[in-house]
Amino acid sequence: MKVLKFGGTSVGTIDSIKSVLAIVKQSFDQGEQPLVVLSAMSGVTNLLTAMAENAAARIPFEADIKTLEERHFQVVKSLIAVKYQNPVLTKLKLLINELDEILQGVSALKELSAQSKDLIVSFGERLSNYMVAKILEQDVPQAEFLDASHYIKTDNNFGHAQVNEELTQQLIQALSYTHSDKLLFVTGFIGSNDKGRITTLGRGGSDYTAAIFGSVLNASAIEIWTDVNGMLTADPRIVKKAFSLPVLSYTEAMELSYFGAKVIYPPTMIPAFLKKIPIVIRNTFQPEFSGTVIQFESGSSSFPIKGISSISDISVINLSGSGMIGKSGFSGRLFTLLAREQINVVLITQSSSEHSITFAINPDDAVKALALIKTEFELELEANKLQMPTVEDNLSVLAIVGENMKRTPGMSGKLFYALGRNGINVRAIAQGSSELNISVIIGKENLSKALNAVHDAFFAELKKTLYVFNVGTGNIGTTLFKQIHEQHDFLLAHNDVEIKVVGLSNSRKMLFDVDGVDLSRWSEDLEESGEVADLSSFIDRMKAMNLPNCVFIDNTASKLPATYYLDIFKSNISIVTCNKIANSGAYADYQSLHDAARKHGVDFFYETNVGAGLPIVRVLKDLMLSGDRLVKIEAILSGTISYIFNNFTGDASFYDVVKKAQELGYTEPDPRDDLGGIDFMRKMLILARDAGNVIEPTDVDLGAILPESCLSASSVDDFYTELLKADAYFTALKEKAEAEKKVIRYIGKLTDGKVSIALEMVEENHPFYALSGSDNIISFTTERYKERPLVVKGPGAGAEVTAAGVFADLVNVGA
Repeated sequence: MKVLKFGGTSVGTIDSIKSVLAIVKQSFDQGEQPLVVLSAMSGVTNLLTAMAENAAARIPFEADIKTLEERHFQVVKSLIAVKYQNPVLTKLKLLINELDEILQGVSALKELSAQSKDLIVSFGERLSNYMVAKILEQDVPQAEFLDASHYIKTDNNFGHAQVNEELTQQLIQALSYTHSDKLLFVTGFIGSNDKGRITTLGRGGSDYTAAIFGSVLNASAIEIWTDVNGMLTADPRIVKKAFSLPVLSYTEAMELSYFGAKVIYPPTMIPAFLKKIPIVIRNTFQPEFSGTVIQFESGSSSFPIKGISSISDISVINLSGSGMIGKSGFSGRLFTLLAREQINVVLITQSSSEHSITFAINPDDAVKALALIKTEFELELEANKLQMPTVEDNLSVLAIVGENMKRTPGMSGKLFYALGRNGINVRAIAQGSSELNISVIIGKENLSKALNAVHDAFFAELKKTLYVFNVGTGNIGTTLFKQIHEQHDFLLAHNDVEIKVVGLSNSRKMLFDVDGVDLSRWSEDLEESGEVADLSSFIDRMKAMNLPNCVFIDNTASKLPATYYLDIFKSNISIVTCNKIANSGAYADYQSLHDAARKHGVDFFYETNVGAGLPIVRVLKDLMLSGDRLVKIEAILSGTISYIFNNFTGDASFYDVVKKAQELGYTEPDPRDDLGGIDFMRKMLILARDAGNVIEPTDVDLGAILPESCLSASSVDDFYTELLKADAYFTALKEKAEAEKKVIRYIGKLTDGKVSIALEMVEENHPFYALSGSDNIISFTTERYKERPLVVKGPGAGAEVTAAGVFADLVNVGA
């Protein structure tokens, strides 16, 4: 025998009622002897409540009565054959007329008692159960309507009546004899007192009705049919990755439900819990899904927790003072006071010194609670043994729940790391000795971000999502989007990482999409739907969206984005950048950025600042972290200069090589921007700083490639004129190198904390001798790599390799 309970959404429309009937009929045909408990049609209880309040205020309610009648009549006319409709419509009309008379009486008295309100709202369940029973009776003659108020007996606490368990059990047990061959449709939510007056069972009342009948009749299972696929790991409206849990223990389900999971109300589980009857949460609209089984044992799970739940809006009261220390009975006095005034305490935490108590309550009770405390502890407050209690509003509770936590070390650490890395401050913590639940109080504005961050942290088999805000859509930005789009499936399958570009901007327009911009047509969407670009507004929107695992990517060469880096770090957002301006300015600025990233627990990755996609910055950091001592760095870190000197051989003049390099796009429009060595200097400066040296740009000894006449030329054309005049100087350099069987290289060096960059002639046995094309090369000489330096060589420029370097940094964020 099973009890099948269907909520309001399950009987809310004609189509959903058809689904209910199919589920019930299938159970009956399989010999499961179902007993069905129905709620009122969705929205009807609220409608009845509004009618009752309107009647008391003498506000017309006739239109609502008509709406109620039409909703039920429409179902009957759609699902019952015409020849059987009249008796059913007549019965429904009689019930609605009875309701109308009661409302008229309330209106005449201008008074709505709790007893009258219970009677009025009970019509929702009575109408739905009678109607659905009669619809099924066409196919299953054993279907019969049963008014639960004749069987569930309660006290006189209208609105939240307490069940007389002994009398209720006797009455329900008789059903197994008098209605053993019937398929009963039982009204949820309602009972009656010893005088037969209708009462209601409060929140979750229909679930409670199902649990009571199931417990007394020793059901094999109690199925709660709703509009979700069981109980989920988190609220799916907030956490898109939430998934259904196959099994929960009663205690896990109660903990999750207490902290906000709305699928089932904790007290309704108690009758089933006492009899160890499984409760199964199923989806009316997806009946093939097995749902969640709530049972005595938790069941095995590969995850350390079962779920994450929350209460979105709470207030916290802080009470502290020396008068609490060693004072026996103080807590009892405080919480007895609150209980007496019907103020529910959600969470309590107390310092080990007994100097303070913090507790969370419903915000609606905060003012009342504060006044009660001030009155109760008036003497202690006047004597300064207690400080004036304070209230903090706009807070939320987040709780992780699971019986596996007590067997798994590091649960608290993982929780606080996930919150801390995303800049979420914990205001209070509570954990019971059973280790079934760890609860934290956080700012309400961070709840969505916290739920997603914690869900990613604990359900490691799921994909980690990085939310990217990118500025700069030139060659590097465009290529990066292409690479992310092409690698999307690979990253999901092999790295458990999903990258969503949720904001992008160039100098003209900016675009946002919290679900991720479509990278196959981002350019069109930016042009068609983008807003006018403003970097300050872009940063503000990024912070306001408050997403977990957030990354800001700077794919520009502009000075402006770097001015926002510090503020971005303070918002607990990681930065990936190919823009070297921030790291190569004043040393104090470099240090403050790195300190801010460490302080706020976020990443600052800039591999492409030095060698595009070459692993140079990371290699240096790994050498330092592993305890190796740097002796010397030698490097050629300009693809343009590398190309020029690699081709400055034979009969070629320096003028011709530079001209060709410009024609091929290797140089800037003004070649002096490359040949001046400033970009090279910045790269060496960054490496020197990352190696632990305090060094300013002015400390770098930057040797010149060009004569002063070329550098001071007033235009590019004049530059080339002067370069042609200097041909003898460069030819002499080349001939000297060839005579000595050497090659000319522009080499940067870091030795003893000093950086120099100069033209050198290197011999055949030097690692830089065979450099070709526009490649970069760097040689690390360390204590471990002394005899044979560690050499990294490859392309040091180009959109593909630079974007790949940015991409690699991005994937490593949070790793």
